[in-house]
Amino acid sequence: MSTFSLRGLQWFQALSGGATAVSGLPASLKVADGLLGEQPVRFLAVVADPENRFVRARNGEVGLLEGWGLAKAIDEVIEADRNQSHKRALIAIVDVPSQAYGRREEALGIHQALAGAVDSYARARLAGHAVIGLLVGKAMSGAFLAHGYQANRLIALRDPGVMVHAMGKASAARVTLRSVEELEALAASVPPMAYDIDSFASLGLLWETLEVSQIEQPTASDLAQVNACLAQAIRDVEASGHDLSSRLGASNRAASSKVRQLLRKQW
Repeated sequence: MSTFSLRGLQWFQALSGGATAVSGLPASLKVADGLLGEQPVRFLAVVADPENRFVRARNGEVGLLEGWGLAKAIDEVIEADRNQSHKRALIAIVDVPSQAYGRREEALGIHQALAGAVDSYARARLAGHAVIGLLVGKAMSGAFLAHGYQANRLIALRDPGVMVHAMGKASAARVTLRSVEELEALAASVPPMAYDIDSFASLGLLWETLEVSQIEQPTASDLAQVNACLAQAIRDVEASGHDLSSRLGASNRAASSKVRQLLRKQW
C-alpha cells in the first residue's frame, strides 16, 4: 500500500481527460493541454514518483526537478501565447506535502528551482494568463509557494485532508518547542497557525470552497461541479484583472490592508 497521496494524480487525470499530454518533463510532473468548455487551458500537477532519483522527492514533494520542470512548462505557455489575444489559463492542481528537504537539494539550489517556478507563475499571471489553483490535498511549505500560491484565484475542496500551512505539524512542534497537541490548541484561536480550510479561508486567500462526494476518486458529478467552478474563476479573473488584490478583503487581513495603504501613501 502506498504511503503517498494519489489525490493530485486522480484529479489531474479526471480534469485532463481527453487533453494532450506534454512530454519532456520529469515523471513527477503531469502536464496536459486541453479545453475547459471553450477555454484553452494547461493543467499542471506535481505527483509522487517512487523512482525519482532524488529520494527526498519521491512522495509528491516539490524538489529540484519539479521546480525547474514547472518553470519550463509555464514558460512554454507564455512564449507560445505571447501574441495571442486569448491566452491559455493555467490550472494548478495542488496536493504537495512539502518541499524536498535534503543535502543534495540544498547543495544544488532548491531555493533557485522553487523560485524559478514562482517566477514563471507570476510572469504568466502578469502576461494575461488566468492562473487558478485547485487545492485537493495538502498545500504545505515551499511546495505550495512554488506550485499554486501565485494563482489569481484559489479554490479548495472541503475535506480534512486538504490542509494549508508553512510546515507540517511535527516540524512546527519541533521548531516552536511545543507538542502537537499544544499547537492544535493554539491554532483554535490563532487562524494563521491552523491547518484547516476554514481558518485559511478566514484570511481571505480562498476564492471558493467546494463540497465533493468522493475526493479520493472524483465522480462524474464531482468533476462537473469542479469544472464549472474553474470556468467561473477564469471568467472572474478576465472580468476583474490579473492581480492578487482579491485576497485582501477578509477581516483577518485588515492589518495587511492597512500596511499596504500606508506604504502606498508614503511611496
